[in-house]
Amino acid sequence: MTMGPVQLLVVGFDDPQFNGQILAELDRLRESDVVRLVDLLVVRKDDEGNVERLQRTDLTPAEAEQLGATVGALIGIGAGDEETAEAGAILGAMGVDEAGGHVLGEADFWYVDDAIPNGSAAAVALIEHRWASGLRDPIRDAGGFHLADAWVHPADLIAVGLIAAEEAAAH
Repeated sequence: MTMGPVQLLVVGFDDPQFNGQILAELDRLRESDVVRLVDLLVVRKDDEGNVERLQRTDLTPAEAEQLGATVGALIGIGAGDEETAEAGAILGAMGVDEAGGHVLGEADFWYVDDAIPNGSAAAVALIEHRWASGLRDPIRDAGGFHLADAWVHPADLIAVGLIAAEEAAAH
């Protein structure tokens, strides 16, 4: 199974007002094959502390198991050698199988349940950036390799502006 880069995205909602717009946009991106939802867990806690969960994935059970095996093998390689890679692959596939074909399992549920206050919600998404899959091979073929990556948020740009203003005022 060929995959593009996978992003872990965690989003909090202080006063969740879900009206379907987020899922509609996610569906549009998925239908355009821009992204694929590896796993999504949404946890909503009402004012009394009652928890509702939604979990979705675009992966078939076989794809999820193969992904679990690949991730487990890579962790095994990092931890040791070929033998630990094989053991990691088996454990990774079993973990996804035990989680019902999801990467995010029961341990993640209770963690998110406990982490968010009453009257709020959180979403944990593993999103594959399918648009980047075609870019990987040409970069590698040209001798390129990963140095770093980051997301630039508006708050980052504001912080740069504040630093620039402080430096200008100091001179």
